[in-house]
Amino acid sequence: MAKLVVFYSRAGENYFGGQYRSVTAGNTEKVAKMIAETVKGNLFKIEQKVPYSSHYKRCTEQALADKKANIRPELVKLPDNLGGYDEIYLGYPNYWGDLPMAVYTFLEAFDWTGKTIYPFCTHEGSGLSGTEGEIAVTCQGADVKKGLAIHGSCAGQSSQAVLQWLKQNEKDGL
Repeated sequence: MAKLVVFYSRAGENYFGGQYRSVTAGNTEKVAKMIAETVKGNLFKIEQKVPYSSHYKRCTEQALADKKANIRPELVKLPDNLGGYDEIYLGYPNYWGDLPMAVYTFLEAFDWTGKTIYPFCTHEGSGLSGTEGEIAVTCQGADVKKGLAIHGSCAGQSSQAVLQWLKQNEKDGL
């Protein structure tokens, strides 16, 4: 069966250890591409029809407002189904100690029975923040594995951590 690397990420102004910097590819996207290349997986980017602002502070305000209102933003597209995949690598930035609401929109669109989900997130200090549990609750019937948290400002240099996590998952799966 094929592997799918699904991710939510945003370019534009991002926060890097106390400074703001504009990037053309988001931190989670960088990690997702590393994973897809290593596991020979297909990539799918979760994109909102109405994206958040490219300005970091405004984006965080919008993300918090959506979280508080429990909004499920409409997505540009969804895969027709996930039937051809048994392993899903799910990437997202940690927004306010949770998954971005667009990731919930994606997750709630599918039956996860029999799927294995490998969560990975980028963050600037809050790690996974219990998102593995949120995924398990949302994706009933899935086997949610131990996730990987990558410090966002180190995403471009995280290949060793990614490889170690993938090898550990492979070892645990035997």
